[in-house]
Amino acid sequence: MSPTDAVKRHLPWLVAVALFMENLDATILNTAVPVMAEGLKVEPLALKSVLTSYTLSLAVFIPVSGWMADRFGTRRVFLWAVVVFAFGSLLCGLALNVPMLVVSRIIQGMGGAMMTPVGRIALVRTFPRSDLLRTMNYVIIPALIGPMIGPFVGGVIVHWLHWRVVFFINLPFAIAGLWLVRRYMPNYVDEAVPPLDRLGFLFFGAGIALLSYVLEVFGEHSVSAGQLTLLAVAALALLTVYGWHAQRIEKPVLSLWLFRVRTFRLSVVGGFVTRLGIGGMPFLLPLLYQLGLGYSPWQAGLLTMPTAAAAIVMKITSRHLLAWFGHRTILMSNTLMIGVIISLFTLVGPGAPIWLILTLGFAQGFFMSLQFTSMNSLIYADVEDRDASKASSIASTSQQLSFSFGVAFASLVAGWFLRGLDQTNPAEVVPALHHAFITMGLLTAISSVSFWGLHRDDGNNVSNRAPRANA
Repeated sequence: MSPTDAVKRHLPWLVAVALFMENLDATILNTAVPVMAEGLKVEPLALKSVLTSYTLSLAVFIPVSGWMADRFGTRRVFLWAVVVFAFGSLLCGLALNVPMLVVSRIIQGMGGAMMTPVGRIALVRTFPRSDLLRTMNYVIIPALIGPMIGPFVGGVIVHWLHWRVVFFINLPFAIAGLWLVRRYMPNYVDEAVPPLDRLGFLFFGAGIALLSYVLEVFGEHSVSAGQLTLLAVAALALLTVYGWHAQRIEKPVLSLWLFRVRTFRLSVVGGFVTRLGIGGMPFLLPLLYQLGLGYSPWQAGLLTMPTAAAAIVMKITSRHLLAWFGHRTILMSNTLMIGVIISLFTLVGPGAPIWLILTLGFAQGFFMSLQFTSMNSLIYADVEDRDASKASSIASTSQQLSFSFGVAFASLVAGWFLRGLDQTNPAEVVPALHHAFITMGLLTAISSVSFWGLHRDDGNNVSNRAPRANA
């Protein structure tokens, strides 16, 4: 079908509303955990399962999102994704105990797992590659407002209102999203879509769920090292079985043959490795600000706002930078720059001026935003429109796992350097965390080699960059 001008004008806003809703929900909840625990009469650590259940639900259902979009149509799947997410939010707000809250978060995650991948599919199939980068930036800018205001809004809600409002706030955005879906979401359907690879979904879903669980509880004393090792081995075995299974059938749930497309392979693999270092920053920075510098949680949350603000600024300029320098140059040099910036957080210690913290946070958000824009746009550069759903499923699953790996690796590194130290003494905590930042920075800088395989003109059809001589 050929999208109308009205669809092209309003589809980015529709996807932005969904992303805003997801990002706001993810960041607003963290600040509400202590108050929620008090209201439910449990220890704050007992709510860990509330956070991990959503992640597990995402990990399981993201891989099947592409098939569902092809089979039932992007409009129908996106509409039901918003409905399920809103219904899960409503149940979360009405939950009377932790088990009810966990089940409600799983339902919420089922909707969230469909919204972002299906939204990307609709964008890729609606806009030509030459407009894709501009359109994605147009979508991401409003969506970034969610994590920027989330900690502050969460603090205000739990201070002045009931913690249940944290979940109910999703409902008006869901209503707006449903109205936009019915009017402006195109309905792309693949008439030749094969039946769902149920066996592959079982292998991959179980493996990815186990692996995500291992990453979420990594470093906690609630699960022994032996149990974690056994679960990790089982997860890797299931994923290996899926890899063998995917080679033996024509239409697997995740089309691994897409990795034959060089730009897709390098952007997914390179993005996974790069996010290992980047993904640990949300874990390390609160430790530095609260344990090392003595800031309260809400003050530490405010210190992260420049990161999101810088990301918005970068989205405005990234299209021009990619058009001038190209994806290869940007990804190689920008990855090194991010590694340097992560290492520069070793300058932050007791007595560090606020302007230094805010400047480093702004720089972090600026270059990370350019990195994500470059990697996410390159994914679809050489992928056919008909394969957009398959590419989106793989890319979204990889991104989800890489950030989980990043947090787990950061917790391992921080735990190693903090071992045996008095964590109430900033004089001991700060140097240990500085060593962790240097380690994560070096890992990120080294990951730039994963983009060496790109050619100078890769991604030109996305960035509208003119081919260079001797490419």
